[in-house]
Amino acid sequence: METSTVARDPLGLSDESRRKVQTLIRASHRKTMELESVLPWENGINLSLPPKMETGSWIYGTPYWDAMTPEQRHETLWKETARDVSMFIWLEQTLPPLYVGYINRFRFDLSPEVYEYLMIFSREEITHTLMFRRYMKMAGLELFQPPGGAYGSFVEKLPMMNPVIGILWTLMIEWAAELSAMYLTQSPGVEPLTKMMFHEHHIEEVRHIAFGKRIVEHFFDTAPEAELAAMRAQIGQLLRHFKAEMTFNSEISKHTSFVFPIQPGDEEAIALVRGSANNQRLNSERFAELDQWFAELGIV
Repeated sequence: METSTVARDPLGLSDESRRKVQTLIRASHRKTMELESVLPWENGINLSLPPKMETGSWIYGTPYWDAMTPEQRHETLWKETARDVSMFIWLEQTLPPLYVGYINRFRFDLSPEVYEYLMIFSREEITHTLMFRRYMKMAGLELFQPPGGAYGSFVEKLPMMNPVIGILWTLMIEWAAELSAMYLTQSPGVEPLTKMMFHEHHIEEVRHIAFGKRIVEHFFDTAPEAELAAMRAQIGQLLRHFKAEMTFNSEISKHTSFVFPIQPGDEEAIALVRGSANNQRLNSERFAELDQWFAELGIV
């Protein structure tokens, strides 16, 4: 699916979608996130409170959770949140060079609306990255490693692929991560700064998701079926891998102060956790909106 050239207006929009993106642009200019004022940083982070609801732990509802002490469970919630924030950081610092690269590559072909929103998108992701990094430092949390293997290889190739693939890849990850974060952190009793941070992030991410959906839907309405079939297969495989990693990431064993009950390479235990009744419930609830949209595109 790599290409050296893409047809004119590679990120095209219908007339209706152009008007919708113009609305997104106006909304973004009315309120811009400022790092110093977006959160009450002076309040600090109360590490004695959970950063998300307990039932949202990757291993909740399994014998591994039941065997933990209350202190270990609490630490696990924080380390899982560190992975989630790390995921946002690695994604969002990747997007500005990717999207500005599209602008430079197709400088004479993009519509004014797409050009401006790609610039806005890039600016906002830089601020999000800075916010998440400040949060991690304040909370004393270590960054998890970025995804590697076939997934990492795919990301390296994105800049020279059809830009719609990059938009769809971004949409897949941001939307899934956003749905999960809001589902897990907006409950009573969640650490206040953590809860507020994810909510403020959500305000801008909702626009990014709307933009990505407009681009992708237009492409799927107009592209040749052979090209769509190849894209469906590729993105479908990435989506399944990403949701599995979101459900459980074995790197957590390198970050806890105690011996974590599941070690990297223990495929039987990892499969048990990913397939637990609680995780099946969590995934069906938090990803319902995303799953429905991807199914409508024929991506499962």
